[in-house]
Amino acid sequence: MLDSVLLALFLPCLGMSFVFIIYMCLLWYATTYRSDNPRLPVKPVSEKGLSASELEKLPRITGKELVMGTECAVCLDEIENEQPARLVPACNHGFHVECADTWLSNHPFCPVCRAKLDPQVFNNPC
Repeated sequence: MLDSVLLALFLPCLGMSFVFIIYMCLLWYATTYRSDNPRLPVKPVSEKGLSASELEKLPRITGKELVMGTECAVCLDEIENEQPARLVPACNHGFHVECADTWLSNHPFCPVCRAKLDPQVFNNPC
């Protein structure tokens, strides 16, 4: 009877110890080989934004000419009717000129829909 009680207490402890040792070995293995050969996701190199001359080639309109809405997605403020606005030709989204120029000088895509600006826009003479 005493043997049964000892086995009933000892076997689960032995099993849990075995599982713990296996877990620790796997953890050690993963950290050892991960530090030698990291397989972490690599952030893609971001593309360079537009130059000042390319920004000047983008269409400039007024707020009253906007078709797709009058809220600037960069500063989240309304574009008034008489305010100058910049239109992204790839998708026709409009922004304040200052907001669009700041965004597009760092990113070559629309801040709303992420449409990439076509290089042909800058190659065509205006």
